[in-house]
Amino acid sequence: MGLPSIVWSYPRGTGLSKEGETAVDVAGYAAQIAAQLGAHVIKVKPPTAHLEQAEAKKVFEKYAIPTATLAERVAEVVKSAFNGRRIVIFSGGEAKGTDAVLQEVAQIAAGGAFGSIMGRNAFQRPKAEAIELLHAVMDIYKNAK
Repeated sequence: MGLPSIVWSYPRGTGLSKEGETAVDVAGYAAQIAAQLGAHVIKVKPPTAHLEQAEAKKVFEKYAIPTATLAERVAEVVKSAFNGRRIVIFSGGEAKGTDAVLQEVAQIAAGGAFGSIMGRNAFQRPKAEAIELLHAVMDIYKNAK
């Protein structure tokens, strides 16, 4: 019908540990499945360095896939969505201070993400402070890569 689709791909269930819900291998699979379902825009949580699945851990180790930094993990998740041919954005998570938000956004942008969902991290601030934060975030993405 020509309408873009957005999928919030947040893994859950009895087959995953709580830590596994944001594991880099699981986040990559979540992005891949959303892409296979036809999503144009995919929203996932920022991945942690945890590897949930034993078979995935073997592959990550065999090919020395880097996961030490958030930027490296984001790059792996973006790659999982048809090698970056889908728009992958990352949720902002819990409320945090300005420096922490900007550091996370910088890592997400460095990993090749298309955006960061800011929600509570922007709109639960006084208006002037929120606008300043959003301008700083736009500058990060404008200057990425």
